[in-house]
Amino acid sequence: MCSSTTSQGLQALRENVMAKGFVSGNPCYVDRAEGARIVDVDGREYIDFAGGIAVMNVGHSHPKVVAAIKKQAEKFTHTCFMVLPYDSAVRVAEKLCAAVPGNFAKRAILVNSGAEAVENAVKIARYATQRQGIICFENAFHGRTYLGMALTSKVMPYKSGFGPLAPEIYRMPYAYCYRCRFGLTYPDCGVACADYLREFFINHVAGEQTAALIAEPILGEGGFVTPPTAYFAKLKAICEEYGILFIADEIQTGMGRTGALFAMEHFNVAPDITTVAKSLAAGMPLSAVVGKKEIMDTVHPGGIGGTYGGSPVACAAALAVFDIVETEDLLAKGRALGEKLRARLETLQNRYEIIGDVRGIGPMLAMELVHDRETKQPAADLAKALVSHCIASGLIILSCGSFGNVIRLLMPLVITDEELEKGLAIIEEGLAAITR
Repeated sequence: MCSSTTSQGLQALRENVMAKGFVSGNPCYVDRAEGARIVDVDGREYIDFAGGIAVMNVGHSHPKVVAAIKKQAEKFTHTCFMVLPYDSAVRVAEKLCAAVPGNFAKRAILVNSGAEAVENAVKIARYATQRQGIICFENAFHGRTYLGMALTSKVMPYKSGFGPLAPEIYRMPYAYCYRCRFGLTYPDCGVACADYLREFFINHVAGEQTAALIAEPILGEGGFVTPPTAYFAKLKAICEEYGILFIADEIQTGMGRTGALFAMEHFNVAPDITTVAKSLAAGMPLSAVVGKKEIMDTVHPGGIGGTYGGSPVACAAALAVFDIVETEDLLAKGRALGEKLRARLETLQNRYEIIGDVRGIGPMLAMELVHDRETKQPAADLAKALVSHCIASGLIILSCGSFGNVIRLLMPLVITDEELEKGLAIIEEGLAAITR
């Protein structure tokens, strides 16, 4: 038994009972959270620029979410939707089918995690097309399950030592304009990285053998890499030509993170299948696969599902999230937040040479840190130092990127101006400190 409720005491207990591979980025143990603020068990307060990795778009402990969870928990917590269904799951599916991009009839399934949504999206795509090949991208992240690992790009820590990986996965370069794999410059390149898909069919996997192409609208763990506007339209057109399904992994970008409910709206592309999770249920385990009716309905009854999929408590939370987005004008708040953030980050970029690139859409923004702007040498050490400085100063931020040199901002969209300014001031203090 743990005799201490301090962070230090809990950490000592943790080291005796939890596997070291199951890590935490910060040593502070949370006691409570509200909006964009977190208080640890030692009474220390933090401003949250991480949002539980893009899960808390509506903020921590939003009163409507808390009330919905309590009300549902008092009625029942589980029956298994596949045994005894309930209305909240059906209503969440209704909301998602209406909200996900695409002017066509849709169907949805509800599962538990982002990785589980990705797994089911691929299962459905393979079943519907009767093909096996799946094309994914460099710097992508799609989860830690076996298929998720195969689709994920970065080896350490996600794939190292866990092989063999799932077969029939093929990876091509993403539109990483700051570090273009083709040595080109946008817009003069004409988005050649999308046209490269045709050449990819020659040397990697035939288009006729490919079931789906899966892509994040903005790379999440890969460093908030944001492609040109025309990128996905080109890819989608080539996919349609070959009968390949286009899967948008909106797990991190969805539910208002970019100032639109789904990031694909910015690219004016309607995916065949979309995966949703993270901020869908404000911290409750819920994810979804939403796609064209004729694709989703190909799978035989019982071919997809799971014991906990569409938990009634999680579905109640998700319905509250949709209500908050609609009644509190959360998307407009997100767009306004994004404008403020971009202006401040670009000001910092002009001030600090280590900021090589500022990118993202709306309030989903990041800074890529480099040792030299000419060589673009990644500065993972500086990113780590900045994260440490911010935590010590009462701000939670996250690094990401294949090189570990990107600082991403995922604060709740309900953050106050005062909290935002204080957090940005801490970041600037940190930048000054690590560049002395």
